[in-house]
Amino acid sequence: MLVSVDDYREGILSGLTALDPITLPLPDSHGCVLAEDVVAEWPLPSFDNSSMDGYAVLATDVAGATEESPVTLTVIDDVPAGARADVPVTSGNAVRIMTGAPTPAGTECIVPVELTDGGTSTVEIRGAVEAGTYIRHAGEDVIVGDTVVRAGTLLSARHLAVIAAVGKGHLLVYPRPRVAVLSTGSELVEPGTPLSKGMISDSNSFLLVAAANEAGAQAYRVPPVRDDAEAFSAAITDQLHRADLILTSGGVSMGAYDTVKEVFTEYGTVEFTKVAMHPGMPQGHGFVGESEDERIPVITLPGNPVSSYISFQNFVRPAINKMRGLPDGDRPRIPAQITKAMDSPQNKRQFARGRFLADGRVEPVGGGQGSHVIGGLAQSDCLIVIPEGVGHVNAGDTVDVVDLRGDVR
Repeated sequence: MLVSVDDYREGILSGLTALDPITLPLPDSHGCVLAEDVVAEWPLPSFDNSSMDGYAVLATDVAGATEESPVTLTVIDDVPAGARADVPVTSGNAVRIMTGAPTPAGTECIVPVELTDGGTSTVEIRGAVEAGTYIRHAGEDVIVGDTVVRAGTLLSARHLAVIAAVGKGHLLVYPRPRVAVLSTGSELVEPGTPLSKGMISDSNSFLLVAAANEAGAQAYRVPPVRDDAEAFSAAITDQLHRADLILTSGGVSMGAYDTVKEVFTEYGTVEFTKVAMHPGMPQGHGFVGESEDERIPVITLPGNPVSSYISFQNFVRPAINKMRGLPDGDRPRIPAQITKAMDSPQNKRQFARGRFLADGRVEPVGGGQGSHVIGGLAQSDCLIVIPEGVGHVNAGDTVDVVDLRGDVR
């Protein structure tokens, strides 16, 4: 009996909650999800200030100034940014002022330095400026009590800017989940190791660590574990106090040496099933831990790299989102025309590797859609989704497409 992709995803997500919020310094909060509203304790700007380098004056003093008939004023003070403006502006006088500096009492407008001779004891004003020009008024951007960033926001650079501006140095956020990635298989060796017959270079763990980090987790790689129940069990136990989520690849099919399935079946806490998808049919998820309070979620993925990657997109990425405090829904899909005909198993949902063309159409890539064809995965920037019940699509048909181009950022 095959389980649908949607039902299997829901089964994983129903057992997960967001991690407990923690307080982090502002720089470390980047990329986390805010767990509380940030409210302004002071206005922005917090004081009236100049938006130009120039001179603070009375508008009436410069109303008739022109290039041909300049007005000369006495410079009575100089106010750089960060200084106090203690000398008020009075008729016939000007205060030289820099961008961001507080405007002196009595200021009606700022004359940009470009409309002057730049004088320091006296200044020639060579153009009229209306009252209010080039003055930033206190609170014109944000007033006290404004919510500047709401809980649930994924914090980007622009959010950190306003949070810092209103004086918050620490934030309550949902932390990035720590994801331990383990590949299993006695045939696996580290990349760069000369291959003897029957051995392959481990790629899955690098694939999944990168994918988890792209999804906003803090993922780390555990060296490949051989097909040995005792070694695998020890590797899992070693991660229980380090990880918020354990992700494995390989060892979940029906073979004689499928160690992951063997060990977790003995634990009795991980459910293995077949999902109606291609590639990626054999799947498993559940929990491990020494007690109910210490249980850690586990998601087991197939060993073929393409199966592993597509399973990650469908099941692990939503799980990471939920643990981060984000919506846990499916990735957005967009419609596009397919350039070539494709067959698909009618009882499964196919996720075919594809590539966007300049005109917005998509074409299948690689030398076939086998779960081992990792070269085609590297050429792709989208997944073409052919739903259950559809055995064939023709060139020119409109299909749903998962856009992968924004994963690297």
